[in-house]
Amino acid sequence: MLCNELTGYEVLSTGSYLLLQFTANSVSPGQGFAATFHFQPPPDSTAADSDRLLKLSFGKAFESLGPEVSATTSSCHQEFNSDGSKHGTLTSPHYPLAYPPNTHCHYEFFGRGKERIRLIFQDFFLFKSSDGSADCRNLDSLQAFVNVDGRLENVATFCGVDRPQPIMSNGPKLMLEFRGTQSSRHSRGFKISYSFIENFGITTGRQLKEFPCAFVYNSSESHNGTFASPNSPGLYPRDTECSYFFHGGQSEKVHLHFTHFDVEGVLPCEAVSASDYVEFSNYMTEDNKYGRYCGQMKEFHVESERNFFKVTFRSNDRLDGTGFKAMYQFLEASEEYQAPISDKASESLHFSGVMGLIIAAAHLNHQLYHS
Repeated sequence: MLCNELTGYEVLSTGSYLLLQFTANSVSPGQGFAATFHFQPPPDSTAADSDRLLKLSFGKAFESLGPEVSATTSSCHQEFNSDGSKHGTLTSPHYPLAYPPNTHCHYEFFGRGKERIRLIFQDFFLFKSSDGSADCRNLDSLQAFVNVDGRLENVATFCGVDRPQPIMSNGPKLMLEFRGTQSSRHSRGFKISYSFIENFGITTGRQLKEFPCAFVYNSSESHNGTFASPNSPGLYPRDTECSYFFHGGQSEKVHLHFTHFDVEGVLPCEAVSASDYVEFSNYMTEDNKYGRYCGQMKEFHVESERNFFKVTFRSNDRLDGTGFKAMYQFLEASEEYQAPISDKASESLHFSGVMGLIIAAAHLNHQLYHS
C-alpha cells in the first residue's frame, strides 16, 4: 500500500501474476506515478539470467566510475545477491593482513523487491598519512554509492582508522568502491557484515508488512519502550518514509521523549528548503497542531491529545543525518509524565557533582582568604 511521495520503490510478485490497483479519493489531486516493469525468472532459475535482470535497473551507472583497472594494480570485484544469501561478511584483500598497494575493488549488492542493504563495520583500518589530513579525497578510502533517479550518488566516504557507523541503501541496490593506493604493514583494511533486510534496522514494535515502512506500538503489549529512525545509530537512508503508530487504551495518551535528534533540514522544514523532517498527528491524516521538526535539537517531549498518535519520518534524496532516538510511554489521560528513575538518578548525580564542585571551590576560596 503506497501513498504520499516515494521514489525508486520496487515491488516483486510472489508468483506469475500481479494486480496493481490505484485509488484516488482525496479532495485535491496529486501528480500520480510513473513506473517500469519487467518479467524475470524466479529465484531458483539460473544465476546468469537472474544476475542479468537484476542489473537492468542500474543500467550503465557504474561506467561513470571510469575505465577498468589496469593490469598493474591489484583489482578485485565481488557481487552479492540476496537470492544466494541474506547475510554474510566481506573483507578487503588479504584481510587481516595488509592490503596490497594500488588496490581497487568494487563490491556490488543486489536485493529484491523492498529489501534494503545494511552494512555494519566490524573492523576498519586504512592507511593514514603522517600529516594527519582528514580529507579523504587524497587518502585510501571506501565509498558507498546508491541509485537515485537513475544516477549513481555517493552517500558516504570513509578513510583513516575510525570505525564507521552502519550504512543502509535507499533501495535494493548498493555499491562499494575501495581504493587503496598507499597501504603499509599496519593497514589491515576492513571487515564488514552485510544483510538484506526489510525492517530498515528498526528492531522495536511490530512491523506492518502491507506498508513500505510502518511499525505499530500497542499499550496492550508494552506500556513503554524505545523507537528510532531507520538504520540508527548510523545515517538514515535517503528517499525513505517510515510511520510509527501508537495505540493506547481507551483512557490513555501517548508521551514521547526524544533523547537524540539530528534530521537534516531548516525550519519550518518545508519542501522549498529540501528538508527531511519528523511530524506528529493525533489522526491517521495530517495534524497542523504540531508542525514539522528538523535540524539538530536537544532533548524534547511531545504528547498526544488522544489514545492514538502517529509519528512520520521522511527523508529526501539530498543530505543525511543520524536521525532520532526516542522513548515512548502510555499514560492515563489525567496522569502527568514522570521521568524514568534512571533519568532522575543521572540528573541527581549531575546535580550532586556540581554541588560538590561548588562546595570544594568555596572551601578552597575560604582557605585562600584566611591564609
